[in-house]
Parts: sequence; C-alpha cells; structure tokens
Amino acid sequence: MLYNKISKEKIMGKTVVAKSFFSMFKGLMFESRKGFDYALVFVLPLPSKLAASIHTFFVFFPIDVVFLDKGKRVIEIARSLQPFTPIYVPKQDAAYFIELPAGKAKSIRLNDLLEWQN
Repeated sequence: MLYNKISKEKIMGKTVVAKSFFSMFKGLMFESRKGFDYALVFVLPLPSKLAASIHTFFVFFPIDVVFLDKGKRVIEIARSLQPFTPIYVPKQDAAYFIELPAGKAKSIRLNDLLEWQN
C-alpha cells in the first residue's frame, strides 16, 4: 500500500519495490496498462539526480512519477509523463521515486510524506 501520511490518504492499494538491478532497469518497460495497477517504488543507493532520471521508452501509456528525498518527503512530481519520453531528470537529488498510473498522483503535493508496504 502507498499512503500519504500528511493527508492520511491511501494512494494505491498495491506496491511493488524494485530491488534488483534487473527490476530497476526494466521498470515499466513492456508492462500493459491493464497490468499496471500498483505503485512501483525505486530505492536508490544514494540520493542523486542522475540515478533518479528516467525514460519512458517501451512504456506504452502515460505515468505519474513522484520523487522523494531520503526522508520520503515529496520533492517533485512529474504528472502524465508521456510514452517514449527520452529522459526526465529531477531538479533535485532524489533518494526514491515512485511510478504510478497517470492521474494517481493528483492528490499528492510537494512536501507530502509518503509511506509504503509491500
């Protein structure tokens, strides 16, 4: 579950954490829109803009991406990132980022505090 501790709102019922190199590399590539009914959380080894930069090659639908600092506080939100976007780099170092179905981040605001469980 992905939960907003500030608004006390459940954002997604299911959460998947990308832990392995392969799962982080693959991300949502080749995922079907119907199969994407979860929050995909990426835990970075160190806060970084470069490591948190993403592309949406072979992601065939728009997604929301939420970038978090090491305290899991929202520092940036990319809403409805379109398929085949070559690169998106956050403006600040991020320790985590979360990929969500487009529109699921609509209630998330900067400085919100997010929490998740698998």
